[in-house]
Amino acid sequence: MKRYAFPTLVFLVVFLAFWLRFYKVTEIPPALNWDEVSIGYNAYSILKTGKDEWGETLPVHFRSYGEYKLPAQIYASIPGIAIFGLNELGLRITPVVYGTLTVLIVYFLASLLFSSTLGGKSKWIGLGASFLLAISPWHIQLTRGSFESSFSVFWISLGVLLLVKGFEKPKWWILSVIPFALSIYTYNSARVFAPLFLGVVFLLYRKDVLKEIKTFLLCILFFIICLIPLLMFLVSGEATARLKLVSIMDDPGFVLRINQARGQMRLPDPLPRLIHNKVTHFTYVFGKNYLAHFKPEFLFISGAGHKQHHVQGVGELYAFQAPFLVIGLIYLIKKKNKFSRLLIVWILVTFIPVSITVDSIPNALRTLIAVVPYQIITAYGFYEFYLIIDKRKMLRSIALVIIFVTIGLSMKNYLNNYYNVYPKLYSKDWQYGYKQAVGYIGDHYNEYDLIVFSRHYGEPHMFTLFFTTWDPDKFQNDINLNRFETYDWVRVLRFDKFYFPDLGDKETQFGDIRNKNLDKKILFVGKPGDFSDNLPRLLNVDFVNGDRAFEIVEAK
Repeated sequence: MKRYAFPTLVFLVVFLAFWLRFYKVTEIPPALNWDEVSIGYNAYSILKTGKDEWGETLPVHFRSYGEYKLPAQIYASIPGIAIFGLNELGLRITPVVYGTLTVLIVYFLASLLFSSTLGGKSKWIGLGASFLLAISPWHIQLTRGSFESSFSVFWISLGVLLLVKGFEKPKWWILSVIPFALSIYTYNSARVFAPLFLGVVFLLYRKDVLKEIKTFLLCILFFIICLIPLLMFLVSGEATARLKLVSIMDDPGFVLRINQARGQMRLPDPLPRLIHNKVTHFTYVFGKNYLAHFKPEFLFISGAGHKQHHVQGVGELYAFQAPFLVIGLIYLIKKKNKFSRLLIVWILVTFIPVSITVDSIPNALRTLIAVVPYQIITAYGFYEFYLIIDKRKMLRSIALVIIFVTIGLSMKNYLNNYYNVYPKLYSKDWQYGYKQAVGYIGDHYNEYDLIVFSRHYGEPHMFTLFFTTWDPDKFQNDINLNRFETYDWVRVLRFDKFYFPDLGDKETQFGDIRNKNLDKKILFVGKPGDFSDNLPRLLNVDFVNGDRAFEIVEAK
């Protein structure tokens, strides 16, 4: 029985991870956001036609809204959609599966990292790290929705596992290239993280690596080959489409703030220009952004401010992890473990890509890669703490009871927040109501000559395509399809008999559209205030908290 006890514990942790990601996944988060429906519909389009929504055959990048999504999440979503259909379960089952597998990978990774110094006891650190990841608010949040960043964590964790194994048998290094390369196809942060992390690891462990120079050179060649599909794209202007939207340098206020700072100085030229310039301002903003991710508020108290990326009210890590994380860091530095530096570098490199951006700082989505080393170091800290108290039985018993009760209460508080509070407070942030509105449209599609759907909340065309399971071939070849671009973002104005204006604009209000189409029976979907009070509502759609989301009316 002892022989099966530990594998049973590992199985229970993995099952817990699956359950926490799968339970009510079609209901919470409370709706699919515009990135999820884009990922889902493009996967559906590839499944049905071999082309994306733009008619591109098996693309390496998906233009989508003009930000050029990376392909891994979209292609990985195809099996789930093929099995369960184009719906919440079909789309979200993919992150549930790889999120659960990441927990299993972390068990093996953490065990391996400490095996050289702790032997068989390292499996307890593996178990602790996998359990912490299984219950992690940070990881659960981003593996219950279709977020590309969580897929990068899966591949990077697998890559590090194989990389570490390679220090015993260098052939594993060649295999580790595959997941690291795949991570670059998942999410933009991984594009920077993977090569930078590998470069730093090489510098730290160059003596070991250069002993296997042939294997090392083969790894570099294999890595480059894996990235060939990206090379043409990387040298194009399209590669910077997303960066232009979020980069420090492309922030409209970047130069303005520099000039303002210069104007406030009472020093003679050229001192103001030497003190305040693009280099110094970039360095200042980068440093501030970078350090923001180490604040206790972000890590242990309130977490990230973006409502889709974090449940709110708890830290990215549980508060009970703080002392053990500190203990773990101290003992990583104090004790000689070959891979201590690897874990610390993993965290430090993670926050570099996000620090060159300007929005949503600190950011949980773009820094999710750090969730794994944080859990491993915390588990190691708990192990070292246990060794300290182990010889004092009374103290050990009291401490363990306090720890387990604290963990239980922390989980209860988080899960209650996530399942009962969060959906009511933040359904609007998840673009709730589109499914209900499009459901009405689908039921009454044949009754109208024109369907006007306000784009006030963003991208109604994609929600319409997704929730009507619109034929991708029909959409790709629609003669009425009309797209327009605004500041590196592409919107659909029309397709079929759908029209997607902003009903709040002066030239596209309800009365103007009706007067220009007097010969048509029109269905309007808009927000509160788009229609006069005396106009009968065919359907009102409310957010989960009861506030009005959509109103549906008709004009004959």
